[in-house]
Amino acid sequence: MIKIENISKKVRMKRILHDCNAELRIGRIIGIAGENGCGKTTLVKLLAGILKPTHGKITMNNNKDRSSVVAFSPDSEYFYPCFTIKQLIEFYHSQFKDFDENKAEQMADFFQLDKSEKIKYLSKGQLGRVKIVVTLSRKVPFLILDEPLAGLDPIVKQKIIKSIIQFVNLDEQTLLLTTHELLEIEPLLDEIIVMKNGSIIEQMDVEDIRTNKELGLQDWMEEIYI
Repeated sequence: MIKIENISKKVRMKRILHDCNAELRIGRIIGIAGENGCGKTTLVKLLAGILKPTHGKITMNNNKDRSSVVAFSPDSEYFYPCFTIKQLIEFYHSQFKDFDENKAEQMADFFQLDKSEKIKYLSKGQLGRVKIVVTLSRKVPFLILDEPLAGLDPIVKQKIIKSIIQFVNLDEQTLLLTTHELLEIEPLLDEIIVMKNGSIIEQMDVEDIRTNKELGLQDWMEEIYI
């Protein structure tokens, strides 16, 4: 489990996050939603260990080595452009003991990626699929995807959603993803965390929203944001 306790983050005296609290259990697919600039990306970077909180703490499986617990895919481009997809898979295998090279090869085939193609020649959709491949191929408890569907065409989005269903082991893993694409991912989600102005304002089971509120995620979001 990840426990987020009273997390705040300031950058150059500007408050990005304020007093955030949440618990993330194993075996869940959890969405983080909210308007642009609400702090979603900062929060997942804190979870990944890329940033440190100004105040508060994050407890994660009693493990101080964040890289052995979390696989993180940012929304920015971060691969060596001269690598082929095959070389990138081999590089990840050399860097992470938990990286499953066979699974990465299988996922690349699932996405119909040419493993001999260089990263610098990939389209945005192909690059998005490569990010999914190398992130989901790590055998760690927590997988974090920052805006995995942003700017992609509908066919690629559906392929990525199918990959999540097929390749995430929810007996041992939790998937956390930030998104604006609520309609596309709602069927996947077990929980939703809603952020506004740098704070977590709600964390709820999606089924409870449907059953007790009798609302879809989009309508529920609009209701609590008013």
